[in-house]
Amino acid sequence: MFTAIKTFSQVCTHMSIAFGLAYLLTGSLALGGLAAVIEPIINVGLLPWHEKAWHVLRRRHAASRLCLAARAGEKVSQTALHMGVAFSVMYLATGSMAFGGLLAVVEPICNVIVLPFHDRLWEKARFRLESRGAARLAAL
Repeated sequence: MFTAIKTFSQVCTHMSIAFGLAYLLTGSLALGGLAAVIEPIINVGLLPWHEKAWHVLRRRHAASRLCLAARAGEKVSQTALHMGVAFSVMYLATGSMAFGGLLAVVEPICNVIVLPFHDRLWEKARFRLESRGAARLAAL
Protein backbone atom coordinates (compact mmCIF):
# COMPACT_ATOMS: atom_id res chain seq x y z
CA MET A 1 0.00 0.00 0.00
CA PHE A 2 2.85 2.37 0.86
CA THR A 3 4.45 1.84 -2.57
CA ALA A 4 1.17 2.58 -4.35
CA ILE A 5 0.70 5.83 -2.44
CA LYS A 6 4.31 6.83 -3.11
CA THR A 7 3.88 6.08 -6.83
CA PHE A 8 0.66 8.09 -6.97
CA SER A 9 2.42 10.98 -5.26
CA GLN A 10 5.27 10.72 -7.75
CA VAL A 11 2.83 10.89 -10.67
CA CYS A 12 1.14 13.93 -9.10
CA THR A 13 4.54 15.60 -8.66
CA HIS A 14 5.44 14.87 -12.29
CA MET A 15 2.10 16.25 -13.48
CA SER A 16 2.54 19.35 -11.32
CA ILE A 17 5.92 20.04 -12.89
CA ALA A 18 4.50 19.60 -16.40
CA PHE A 19 1.55 21.87 -15.58
CA GLY A 20 3.69 24.53 -13.95
CA LEU A 21 6.17 24.72 -16.79
CA ALA A 22 3.52 24.72 -19.52
CA TYR A 23 1.60 27.42 -17.66
CA LEU A 24 4.74 29.52 -17.19
CA LEU A 25 5.60 29.20 -20.88
CA THR A 26 2.14 29.91 -22.28
CA GLY A 27 0.21 31.71 -19.55
CA SER A 28 -2.71 29.39 -20.32
CA LEU A 29 -4.38 27.19 -17.72
CA ALA A 30 -5.84 25.08 -20.54
CA LEU A 31 -2.45 24.38 -22.13
CA GLY A 32 -0.93 23.77 -18.70
CA GLY A 33 -3.66 21.26 -17.96
CA LEU A 34 -3.24 19.67 -21.36
CA ALA A 35 0.49 19.20 -20.79
CA ALA A 36 -0.10 17.86 -17.29
CA VAL A 37 -2.59 15.22 -18.46
CA ILE A 38 -1.70 14.30 -22.03
CA GLU A 39 2.08 14.08 -21.65
CA PRO A 40 2.08 11.55 -18.79
CA ILE A 41 -0.66 9.49 -20.47
CA ILE A 42 1.39 9.20 -23.65
CA ASN A 43 4.52 8.36 -21.65
CA VAL A 44 2.66 5.68 -19.69
CA GLY A 45 1.33 4.24 -22.95
CA LEU A 46 4.72 4.13 -24.67
CA LEU A 47 6.90 3.11 -21.73
CA PRO A 48 5.87 -0.59 -21.60
CA TRP A 49 6.82 -1.06 -25.26
CA HIS A 50 10.10 0.74 -24.64
CA GLU A 51 10.87 -1.43 -21.59
CA LYS A 52 9.94 -4.61 -23.45
CA ALA A 53 12.33 -3.83 -26.31
CA TRP A 54 15.15 -3.00 -23.92
CA HIS A 55 14.45 -6.10 -21.84
CA VAL A 56 15.09 -8.19 -24.96
CA LEU A 57 18.35 -6.33 -25.62
CA ARG A 58 19.53 -6.65 -22.00
CA ARG A 59 18.74 -10.37 -21.95
CA ARG A 60 20.57 -10.88 -25.24
CA HIS A 61 23.70 -9.17 -23.90
CA ALA A 62 23.47 -10.25 -20.24
CA ALA A 63 26.59 -12.41 -20.34
CA SER A 64 28.70 -10.03 -22.43
CA ARG A 65 30.48 -6.78 -21.80
CA LEU A 66 27.64 -5.00 -23.57
CA CYS A 67 25.34 -5.47 -20.56
CA LEU A 68 26.39 -2.18 -18.98
CA ALA A 69 26.19 -0.39 -22.33
CA ALA A 70 22.67 -1.77 -22.81
CA ARG A 71 21.61 -0.38 -19.41
CA ALA A 72 23.11 3.02 -20.22
CA GLY A 73 21.49 2.94 -23.66
CA GLU A 74 18.14 2.20 -22.09
CA LYS A 75 18.35 5.27 -19.84
CA VAL A 76 19.45 7.52 -22.69
CA SER A 77 16.68 6.14 -24.88
CA GLN A 78 14.11 6.58 -22.12
CA THR A 79 15.18 10.21 -21.67
CA ALA A 80 14.96 10.81 -25.42
CA LEU A 81 11.48 9.26 -25.48
CA HIS A 82 10.34 11.48 -22.62
CA MET A 83 11.81 14.59 -24.25
CA GLY A 84 10.22 13.70 -27.59
CA VAL A 85 6.80 13.33 -26.01
CA ALA A 86 7.15 16.61 -24.08
CA PHE A 87 8.23 18.41 -27.27
CA SER A 88 5.43 16.90 -29.34
CA VAL A 89 2.67 17.73 -26.86
CA MET A 90 3.77 21.34 -26.48
CA TYR A 91 4.44 21.80 -30.19
CA LEU A 92 1.04 20.38 -31.16
CA ALA A 93 -0.68 22.51 -28.51
CA THR A 94 1.03 25.79 -29.36
CA GLY A 95 2.48 25.40 -32.85
CA SER A 96 5.75 26.74 -31.48
CA MET A 97 8.95 24.75 -31.89
CA ALA A 98 10.57 27.08 -29.35
CA PHE A 99 7.99 26.25 -26.65
CA GLY A 100 8.18 22.55 -27.55
CA GLY A 101 11.97 22.53 -27.35
CA LEU A 102 12.04 24.49 -24.14
CA LEU A 103 9.56 22.18 -22.43
CA ALA A 104 11.41 19.12 -23.77
CA VAL A 105 14.64 20.30 -22.13
CA VAL A 106 13.44 22.01 -18.95
CA GLU A 107 10.78 19.50 -17.83
CA PRO A 108 13.13 16.48 -17.57
CA ILE A 109 15.72 18.64 -15.79
CA CYS A 110 13.11 19.74 -13.25
CA ASN A 111 12.05 16.11 -12.74
CA VAL A 112 15.66 15.06 -12.19
CA ILE A 113 16.05 17.79 -9.58
CA VAL A 114 12.70 17.48 -7.78
CA LEU A 115 11.98 13.73 -7.79
CA PRO A 116 15.03 12.70 -5.68
CA PHE A 117 13.79 15.06 -2.94
CA HIS A 118 10.35 13.50 -3.30
CA ASP A 119 11.79 10.00 -2.97
CA ARG A 120 13.92 11.01 0.03
CA LEU A 121 10.85 12.35 1.85
CA TRP A 122 8.96 9.12 1.17
CA GLU A 123 11.89 6.99 2.37
CA LYS A 124 11.97 8.98 5.61
CA ALA A 125 8.23 8.37 6.00
CA ARG A 126 8.73 4.64 5.36
CA PHE A 127 11.51 4.51 7.95
CA ARG A 128 9.29 6.24 10.54
CA LEU A 129 6.42 3.84 9.85
CA GLU A 130 8.69 0.80 10.11
CA SER A 131 10.24 2.14 13.33
CA ARG A 132 6.81 2.58 14.91
CA GLY A 133 5.83 -0.93 13.86
CA ALA A 134 9.01 -2.40 15.33
CA ALA A 135 8.48 -0.46 18.57
CA ARG A 136 4.93 -1.78 18.86
CA LEU A 137 6.11 -5.35 18.31
CA ALA A 138 8.85 -4.93 20.92
CA ALA A 139 6.28 -3.63 23.41
CA LEU A 140 4.24 -6.81 23.06
